[in-house]
Amino acid sequence: MEKIRVGILFGGKSAEHEISLLSAKNVYDAIDRDKYEPVLIGINKDGHWLLNDESQFLLDSADPRRLRLNPSSDAVTFVPGRNLVTIGNRQSESQNKNAISDLAAEKAVDVVFPILHGPFGEDGTVQGLLKLADIPFVGAGVLASAASMDKDVMKRLLRDAGLPIGKFLTLRTGEKVPEFKDVCAELGSPLFIKPANMGSSVGVSKVFRQDEYLRAVENAFEYDTKIMIEEFIPGRELECSVLGSSFGTNGDSEVKASIPGEVKPRHEFYSYDAKYIDENGAELIIPAIISDECAGRIRELAIAVFKTLCCDGLARVDFFLKQDGKILVNEVNTMPGFTRISMYPKLWEISGLTYSKLIDRLIELALERYEKEKKLKTCVLEK
Repeated sequence: MEKIRVGILFGGKSAEHEISLLSAKNVYDAIDRDKYEPVLIGINKDGHWLLNDESQFLLDSADPRRLRLNPSSDAVTFVPGRNLVTIGNRQSESQNKNAISDLAAEKAVDVVFPILHGPFGEDGTVQGLLKLADIPFVGAGVLASAASMDKDVMKRLLRDAGLPIGKFLTLRTGEKVPEFKDVCAELGSPLFIKPANMGSSVGVSKVFRQDEYLRAVENAFEYDTKIMIEEFIPGRELECSVLGSSFGTNGDSEVKASIPGEVKPRHEFYSYDAKYIDENGAELIIPAIISDECAGRIRELAIAVFKTLCCDGLARVDFFLKQDGKILVNEVNTMPGFTRISMYPKLWEISGLTYSKLIDRLIELALERYEKEKKLKTCVLEK
Protein backbone atom coordinates (compact mmCIF):
# COMPACT_ATOMS: atom_id res chain seq x y z
CA MET A 1 0.00 0.00 0.00
CA GLU A 2 1.30 3.45 -0.89
CA LYS A 3 2.33 5.42 2.15
CA ILE A 4 0.47 8.58 3.16
CA ARG A 5 2.74 11.62 2.99
CA VAL A 6 2.37 13.69 6.14
CA GLY A 7 3.73 17.21 6.20
CA ILE A 8 4.88 17.87 9.77
CA LEU A 9 4.69 21.66 10.06
CA PHE A 10 6.51 23.12 13.05
CA GLY A 11 8.44 26.07 14.49
CA GLY A 12 6.74 29.38 13.74
CA LYS A 13 7.08 33.03 14.72
CA SER A 14 5.46 32.81 18.14
CA ALA A 15 7.16 32.82 21.53
CA GLU A 16 6.37 29.09 21.68
CA HIS A 17 8.73 28.30 18.78
CA GLU A 18 11.00 25.98 20.77
CA ILE A 19 8.06 24.06 22.22
CA SER A 20 6.90 23.37 18.67
CA LEU A 21 10.36 22.05 17.74
CA LEU A 22 10.25 19.63 20.67
CA SER A 23 6.73 18.53 19.77
CA ALA A 24 7.70 17.96 16.13
CA LYS A 25 10.72 15.87 17.08
CA ASN A 26 8.54 13.62 19.22
CA VAL A 27 5.89 13.21 16.53
CA TYR A 28 8.53 12.55 13.87
CA ASP A 29 10.18 9.89 16.03
CA ALA A 30 6.88 8.16 16.85
CA ILE A 31 4.94 8.24 13.56
CA ASP A 32 4.31 4.82 12.00
CA ARG A 33 6.85 4.55 9.14
CA ASP A 34 5.05 1.52 7.69
CA LYS A 35 1.98 3.67 7.05
CA TYR A 36 3.28 7.23 6.73
CA GLU A 37 6.11 9.08 5.03
CA PRO A 38 6.88 12.23 7.04
CA VAL A 39 7.88 15.43 5.24
CA LEU A 40 9.46 17.95 7.62
CA ILE A 41 8.53 21.61 7.10
CA GLY A 42 10.02 24.03 9.60
CA ILE A 43 9.12 27.71 9.96
CA ASN A 44 11.93 29.85 11.36
CA LYS A 45 11.45 32.84 13.65
CA ASP A 46 11.44 35.21 10.67
CA GLY A 47 8.51 33.32 9.16
CA HIS A 48 10.47 31.58 6.39
CA TRP A 49 9.28 28.07 5.50
CA LEU A 50 12.00 25.45 5.09
CA LEU A 51 11.93 21.90 3.76
CA ASN A 52 14.13 20.14 6.26
CA ASP A 53 16.63 17.34 5.89
CA GLU A 54 15.35 14.43 7.96
CA SER A 55 18.84 13.52 9.13
CA GLN A 56 19.46 16.85 10.91
CA PHE A 57 16.46 19.16 10.97
CA LEU A 58 17.16 20.36 14.51
CA LEU A 59 20.38 21.61 16.05
CA ASP A 60 21.26 20.98 19.72
CA SER A 61 18.17 18.80 20.01
CA ALA A 62 19.36 17.36 23.32
CA ASP A 63 19.25 20.77 25.02
CA PRO A 64 15.76 22.37 25.16
CA ARG A 65 17.27 25.79 25.93
CA ARG A 66 19.55 25.78 22.85
CA LEU A 67 17.33 23.83 20.48
CA ARG A 68 16.91 25.52 17.08
CA LEU A 69 15.90 24.88 13.49
CA ASN A 70 18.62 24.03 10.97
CA PRO A 71 18.95 27.23 8.88
CA SER A 72 20.56 25.58 5.84
CA SER A 73 17.39 23.92 4.54
CA ASP A 74 15.62 24.68 1.24
CA ALA A 75 12.76 27.17 1.20
CA VAL A 76 9.28 25.76 0.58
CA THR A 77 5.72 26.91 -0.01
CA PHE A 78 2.24 25.42 -0.36
CA VAL A 79 0.22 26.01 -3.53
CA PRO A 80 -3.39 25.12 -4.43
CA GLY A 81 -3.70 21.60 -5.77
CA ARG A 82 -2.19 19.87 -2.71
CA ASN A 83 1.39 20.40 -3.85
CA LEU A 84 4.47 21.24 -1.89
CA VAL A 85 6.98 23.16 -3.99
CA THR A 86 10.60 23.73 -3.00
CA ILE A 87 12.07 27.04 -4.10
CA GLY A 88 15.63 26.05 -3.26
CA ASN A 89 17.98 28.36 -1.38
CA ARG A 90 21.02 26.99 -3.18
CA GLN A 91 19.55 26.86 -6.71
CA SER A 92 19.70 29.60 -9.33
CA GLU A 93 16.40 31.11 -10.43
CA SER A 94 16.61 29.52 -13.90
CA GLN A 95 17.37 26.10 -12.45
CA ASN A 96 14.51 26.50 -10.02
CA LYS A 97 11.97 27.31 -12.75
CA ASN A 98 12.86 24.12 -14.60
CA ALA A 99 12.80 22.03 -11.43
CA ILE A 100 9.58 23.21 -9.82
CA SER A 101 7.18 20.76 -11.47
CA ASP A 102 9.40 17.76 -10.69
CA LEU A 103 9.94 18.84 -7.11
CA ALA A 104 6.24 19.48 -6.63
CA ALA A 105 5.35 15.99 -7.77
CA GLU A 106 8.10 14.49 -5.66
CA LYS A 107 7.12 16.28 -2.47
CA ALA A 108 3.33 16.45 -2.69
CA VAL A 109 1.73 15.87 0.70
CA ASP A 110 -1.56 14.14 1.47
CA VAL A 111 -2.16 15.76 4.85
CA VAL A 112 -0.45 18.29 7.13
CA PHE A 113 0.09 17.95 10.87
CA PRO A 114 0.57 21.58 11.98
CA ILE A 115 2.35 21.19 15.30
CA LEU A 116 2.40 24.93 15.86
CA HIS A 117 1.68 26.55 19.21
CA GLY A 118 0.50 30.11 19.80
CA PRO A 119 0.09 32.97 17.29
CA PHE A 120 0.84 32.36 13.60
CA GLY A 121 0.01 28.69 13.93
CA GLU A 122 -2.63 27.82 16.50
CA ASP A 123 -4.79 30.89 15.92
CA GLY A 124 -6.40 30.06 12.56
CA THR A 125 -3.82 31.73 10.33
CA VAL A 126 -2.13 28.55 9.09
CA GLN A 127 -5.46 26.70 9.10
CA GLY A 128 -6.85 29.26 6.67
CA LEU A 129 -3.80 28.93 4.44
CA LEU A 130 -4.13 25.15 4.34
CA LYS A 131 -7.83 25.36 3.47
CA LEU A 132 -7.05 27.75 0.61
CA ALA A 133 -4.35 25.36 -0.59
CA ASP A 134 -6.90 22.50 -0.45
CA ILE A 135 -4.75 20.40 1.88
CA PRO A 136 -6.24 18.27 4.69
CA PHE A 137 -4.82 19.12 8.11
CA VAL A 138 -4.91 17.81 11.66
CA GLY A 139 -6.79 19.72 14.32
CA ALA A 140 -9.29 22.54 14.64
CA GLY A 141 -10.39 24.68 11.72
CA VAL A 142 -10.15 28.43 11.31
CA LEU A 143 -13.03 29.43 13.60
CA ALA A 144 -12.25 27.13 16.51
CA SER A 145 -8.53 27.88 16.33
CA ALA A 146 -9.06 31.64 16.42
CA ALA A 147 -11.78 31.59 19.09
CA SER A 148 -9.89 29.20 21.36
CA MET A 149 -6.63 31.11 21.03
CA ASP A 150 -8.23 34.40 22.10
CA LYS A 151 -8.94 33.86 25.79
CA ASP A 152 -11.31 36.83 25.90
CA VAL A 153 -13.48 35.49 23.06
CA MET A 154 -13.19 31.92 24.39
CA LYS A 155 -14.38 32.87 27.87
CA ARG A 156 -17.30 34.89 26.53
CA LEU A 157 -18.44 31.99 24.36
CA LEU A 158 -18.17 29.53 27.24
CA ARG A 159 -19.99 31.92 29.59
CA ASP A 160 -22.83 32.42 27.09
CA ALA A 161 -23.10 28.63 26.73
CA GLY A 162 -23.65 28.36 30.49
CA LEU A 163 -20.32 26.69 31.20
CA PRO A 164 -18.58 27.58 34.49
CA ILE A 165 -15.62 29.98 34.23
CA GLY A 166 -13.77 32.35 36.55
CA LYS A 167 -14.15 36.13 36.68
CA PHE A 168 -12.04 38.24 34.31
CA LEU A 169 -11.46 41.67 32.81
CA THR A 170 -10.12 42.51 29.36
CA LEU A 171 -7.79 45.42 28.58
CA ARG A 172 -6.73 46.64 25.13
CA THR A 173 -3.77 48.74 24.02
CA GLY A 174 -4.51 52.42 24.50
CA GLU A 175 -7.19 51.92 27.14
CA LYS A 176 -6.74 53.37 30.60
CA VAL A 177 -5.30 50.81 32.98
CA PRO A 178 -7.73 50.40 35.89
CA GLU A 179 -6.48 51.08 39.40
CA PHE A 180 -5.10 48.07 41.23
CA LYS A 181 -7.47 48.56 44.15
CA ASP A 182 -10.49 48.70 41.83
CA VAL A 183 -9.47 45.50 40.06
CA CYS A 184 -8.90 43.73 43.38
CA ALA A 185 -12.32 44.89 44.57
CA GLU A 186 -13.88 43.17 41.57
CA LEU A 187 -11.67 40.11 41.14
CA GLY A 188 -9.98 39.66 44.51
CA SER A 189 -6.28 39.22 45.18
CA PRO A 190 -3.88 37.89 43.98
CA LEU A 191 -4.46 38.35 40.23
CA PHE A 192 -3.25 36.65 37.08
CA ILE A 193 -2.32 38.93 34.17
CA LYS A 194 -1.63 37.41 30.77
CA PRO A 195 -1.73 38.09 27.01
CA ALA A 196 -5.09 37.18 25.47
CA ASN A 197 -3.50 35.35 22.52
CA MET A 198 -0.63 33.33 23.89
CA GLY A 199 -0.11 29.95 25.50
CA SER A 200 2.39 27.97 27.56
CA SER A 201 2.31 30.59 30.33
CA VAL A 202 4.31 33.03 28.17
CA GLY A 203 3.90 36.60 29.42
CA VAL A 204 1.92 35.46 32.48
CA SER A 205 2.37 37.07 35.90
CA LYS A 206 0.86 36.32 39.28
CA VAL A 207 0.37 39.66 41.01
CA PHE A 208 0.10 40.12 44.76
CA ARG A 209 0.98 43.78 45.28
CA GLN A 210 0.46 47.24 43.81
CA ASP A 211 4.14 47.58 42.80
CA GLU A 212 3.93 44.36 40.70
CA TYR A 213 0.74 45.34 38.90
CA LEU A 214 1.89 47.81 36.23
CA ARG A 215 5.01 45.76 35.46
CA ALA A 216 2.82 42.71 34.85
CA VAL A 217 0.49 44.71 32.58
CA GLU A 218 3.45 46.03 30.57
CA ASN A 219 4.93 42.54 30.32
CA ALA A 220 1.68 41.06 28.99
CA PHE A 221 1.35 43.87 26.43
CA GLU A 222 4.75 42.94 25.03
CA TYR A 223 3.11 39.82 23.58
CA ASP A 224 -0.36 41.03 22.56
CA THR A 225 -2.53 44.09 21.99
CA LYS A 226 -5.18 42.65 24.32
CA ILE A 227 -4.56 41.25 27.79
CA MET A 228 -6.57 39.42 30.43
CA ILE A 229 -6.80 40.18 34.13
CA GLU A 230 -8.19 37.11 35.86
CA GLU A 231 -9.15 36.18 39.39
CA PHE A 232 -6.91 33.76 41.23
CA ILE A 233 -8.83 30.53 41.74
CA PRO A 234 -7.50 28.49 44.65
CA GLY A 235 -7.84 24.84 43.84
CA ARG A 236 -6.37 21.87 42.04
CA GLU A 237 -5.34 22.15 38.39
CA LEU A 238 -6.88 19.34 36.34
CA GLU A 239 -6.55 18.66 32.62
CA CYS A 240 -8.50 16.48 30.21
CA SER A 241 -7.63 15.47 26.65
CA VAL A 242 -10.34 15.39 23.98
CA LEU A 243 -10.19 13.49 20.70
CA GLY A 244 -12.70 13.24 17.87
CA SER A 245 -14.89 15.25 15.54
CA SER A 246 -17.69 17.65 16.44
CA PHE A 247 -19.08 17.15 12.96
CA GLY A 248 -19.62 13.41 13.01
CA THR A 249 -22.86 11.54 12.49
CA ASN A 250 -23.04 9.60 15.75
CA GLY A 251 -23.45 12.40 18.27
CA ASP A 252 -21.35 12.18 21.42
CA SER A 253 -19.75 8.91 20.31
CA GLU A 254 -17.67 10.92 17.83
CA VAL A 255 -15.95 12.88 20.61
CA LYS A 256 -14.13 11.16 23.47
CA ALA A 257 -12.47 12.50 26.60
CA SER A 258 -9.53 10.91 28.39
CA ILE A 259 -9.28 10.29 32.07
CA PRO A 260 -8.37 13.56 33.85
CA GLY A 261 -4.89 14.27 35.13
CA GLU A 262 -3.64 16.71 37.73
CA VAL A 263 -0.80 19.21 37.53
CA LYS A 264 0.96 20.12 40.78
CA PRO A 265 3.39 22.97 40.04
CA ARG A 266 6.47 23.13 42.21
CA HIS A 267 6.78 26.85 41.51
CA GLU A 268 4.40 29.78 41.95
CA PHE A 269 2.38 28.57 38.94
CA TYR A 270 2.66 26.19 35.98
CA SER A 271 5.28 28.20 34.09
CA TYR A 272 6.85 27.79 30.64
CA ASP A 273 9.94 26.08 32.08
CA ALA A 274 7.86 23.75 34.22
CA LYS A 275 5.86 22.62 31.19
CA TYR A 276 8.62 22.01 28.68
CA ILE A 277 12.14 22.31 30.09
CA ASP A 278 12.32 21.50 33.79
CA GLU A 279 11.22 17.90 34.24
CA ASN A 280 10.96 18.57 37.98
CA GLY A 281 9.01 21.80 37.53
CA ALA A 282 5.69 20.11 38.14
CA GLU A 283 4.30 16.79 39.22
CA LEU A 284 1.87 15.19 36.77
CA ILE A 285 -0.56 12.85 38.51
CA ILE A 286 -2.25 10.54 36.01
CA PRO A 287 -4.97 9.66 36.64
CA ALA A 288 -5.98 12.46 38.97
CA ILE A 289 -6.95 11.22 42.43
CA ILE A 290 -10.58 12.32 42.39
CA SER A 291 -13.95 10.59 42.71
CA ASP A 292 -15.50 8.80 39.74
CA GLU A 293 -18.32 11.33 39.84
CA CYS A 294 -15.90 14.26 39.61
CA ALA A 295 -13.93 12.59 36.82
CA GLY A 296 -17.13 11.98 34.88
CA ARG A 297 -18.21 15.59 35.29
CA ILE A 298 -14.84 16.85 34.04
CA ARG A 299 -15.05 14.61 30.98
CA GLU A 300 -18.56 15.86 30.25
CA LEU A 301 -17.45 19.47 30.58
CA ALA A 302 -14.40 18.88 28.39
CA ILE A 303 -16.59 17.54 25.58
CA ALA A 304 -19.06 20.43 26.06
CA VAL A 305 -16.22 22.96 25.76
CA PHE A 306 -14.89 21.16 22.67
CA LYS A 307 -18.27 21.35 20.97
CA THR A 308 -19.12 24.89 22.09
CA LEU A 309 -15.94 26.21 20.48
CA CYS A 310 -16.49 24.07 17.33
CA CYS A 311 -13.22 22.22 17.88
CA ASP A 312 -12.16 19.27 15.79
CA GLY A 313 -9.51 16.57 16.02
CA LEU A 314 -7.96 17.34 19.38
CA ALA A 315 -7.91 19.72 22.31
CA ARG A 316 -6.78 19.80 25.90
CA VAL A 317 -9.21 21.42 28.31
CA ASP A 318 -7.87 22.76 31.61
CA PHE A 319 -9.93 23.08 34.80
CA PHE A 320 -9.77 24.25 38.39
CA LEU A 321 -11.30 22.04 41.08
CA LYS A 322 -12.13 24.17 44.10
CA GLN A 323 -12.17 22.90 47.66
CA ASP A 324 -15.98 23.03 47.74
CA GLY A 325 -16.11 20.68 44.72
CA LYS A 326 -16.98 23.35 42.15
CA ILE A 327 -15.32 22.87 38.75
CA LEU A 328 -14.35 25.88 36.62
CA VAL A 329 -13.05 25.84 33.04
CA ASN A 330 -9.71 27.64 32.76
CA GLU A 331 -8.87 27.41 29.05
CA VAL A 332 -8.63 25.16 26.00
CA ASN A 333 -5.64 24.41 23.77
CA THR A 334 -6.45 23.29 20.23
CA MET A 335 -2.87 22.17 19.55
CA PRO A 336 -1.45 21.20 22.94
CA GLY A 337 2.18 20.31 23.42
CA PHE A 338 3.35 16.94 22.09
CA THR A 339 6.66 16.76 23.94
CA ARG A 340 7.57 13.69 25.95
CA ILE A 341 6.50 15.43 29.18
CA SER A 342 3.29 16.93 27.75
CA MET A 343 -0.03 16.13 29.38
CA TYR A 344 -2.11 15.59 26.22
CA PRO A 345 -0.41 12.41 24.93
CA LYS A 346 0.27 11.17 28.48
CA LEU A 347 -3.45 11.23 29.32
CA TRP A 348 -4.32 9.23 26.22
CA GLU A 349 -1.55 6.73 26.86
CA ILE A 350 -2.95 5.99 30.33
CA SER A 351 -6.43 5.88 28.76
CA GLY A 352 -5.25 3.08 26.45
CA LEU A 353 -4.13 4.93 23.30
CA THR A 354 -0.39 4.85 22.60
CA TYR A 355 1.51 7.87 21.27
CA SER A 356 1.87 6.31 17.81
CA LYS A 357 -1.80 5.26 17.64
CA LEU A 358 -2.84 8.74 18.78
CA ILE A 359 -0.96 10.30 15.86
CA ASP A 360 -2.57 7.74 13.55
CA ARG A 361 -6.07 8.59 14.77
CA LEU A 362 -5.50 12.33 14.41
CA ILE A 363 -4.42 11.89 10.80
CA GLU A 364 -7.45 9.68 10.11
CA LEU A 365 -9.76 12.34 11.53
CA ALA A 366 -8.14 15.01 9.35
CA LEU A 367 -8.64 12.95 6.20
CA GLU A 368 -12.21 12.05 7.15
CA ARG A 369 -13.13 15.71 7.68
CA TYR A 370 -11.54 16.68 4.37
CA GLU A 371 -13.60 14.08 2.50
CA LYS A 372 -16.80 15.27 4.21
CA GLU A 373 -16.10 18.89 3.32
CA LYS A 374 -15.31 18.00 -0.30
CA LYS A 375 -18.88 16.71 -0.67
CA LEU A 376 -20.40 20.07 0.34
CA LYS A 377 -21.78 22.29 -2.41
CA THR A 378 -19.77 25.44 -3.02
CA CYS A 379 -22.20 27.16 -5.38
CA VAL A 380 -25.95 27.31 -5.97
CA LEU A 381 -25.90 26.73 -9.71
CA GLU A 382 -24.11 23.63 -10.89
CA LYS A 383 -23.26 22.71 -14.46
